[in-house]
Amino acid sequence: MIEKQKNHQWGSHFLEQFSHDMRQAFAEMQGFSKRNLEYMRRFAQLYPQIEFAKQPVSQLPWGHIVRLMQMVKEESKREWYAEQTIKNSWSRTILEMQIESGLYERQAIANNKTSNYHKHLLELQSDLANEILKDPYNFDFLTIQGNAHERSIENALITHIRDFLIELGQGFAFVGSQVPLTFDDQEFFVDLLFYHLELRAFVVIELKNTKFKPEHTGQLGFYLAAVDDQLRKPGDNQTIGILLCKSKNKVIAEYALRNISAPIGVSEYTLSKSILTDLKGSLPTVEEIEAELNESAKED
Repeated sequence: MIEKQKNHQWGSHFLEQFSHDMRQAFAEMQGFSKRNLEYMRRFAQLYPQIEFAKQPVSQLPWGHIVRLMQMVKEESKREWYAEQTIKNSWSRTILEMQIESGLYERQAIANNKTSNYHKHLLELQSDLANEILKDPYNFDFLTIQGNAHERSIENALITHIRDFLIELGQGFAFVGSQVPLTFDDQEFFVDLLFYHLELRAFVVIELKNTKFKPEHTGQLGFYLAAVDDQLRKPGDNQTIGILLCKSKNKVIAEYALRNISAPIGVSEYTLSKSILTDLKGSLPTVEEIEAELNESAKED
């Protein structure tokens, strides 16, 4: 098609005629609309036949490829999304959602990531832990105000556990929320506990609806030590932590992690901007949300 078009001037309606000819020649087949032919031409230009088989995109359905060509202009970014689609078995809808959420900038680019994983984990573990860490995490699937209580956000994440797991990424298995850890007559509760199948380790996620404070790392380090002692089994790797804050100063976070002996990553999270700007004041209060959650729990 590209070779034939070289012999036609711009504006000669080549694609319209080519579409008509292909439909006539292959009447039993679909996919020869002008628009689809334009995508085919673009695809052939982006991926010459010799190179195509070597690219991750060669393993994707055509609909996914079209979306990548439509939504991602940079080649390296497009290849990264293709690799992630294969790795995570994303549907076309999930792929679109991840592109729109800026996942590449939040996960693939490590400049803004803050952790001490490299100091406390073996190289392979450290690389994988840093790879799965995102900054910020995007919780725009929650219909909740930005000043909601931490427990309200936590409950909302559990209610939307499927969306939460998609945002966390492949490999996370949900263990529980407010998981109790008992020491003599004292009881402490882990906000969110996961197990990562590839890391083969528990992952403790601590949620703070405030800006980052250095003392947060000490509390999370305590939880990691307790999970290692009480829940970790033979064959499990060291428990890691992810501290989610409303905002953070990267320098302060790095200082706070410097002398912490537990593997911890610090990230921000965002809620739906449209809700915060357009619907602010129209959503229920924290007390109303908690009352509704408690009432639902009683009914269950």
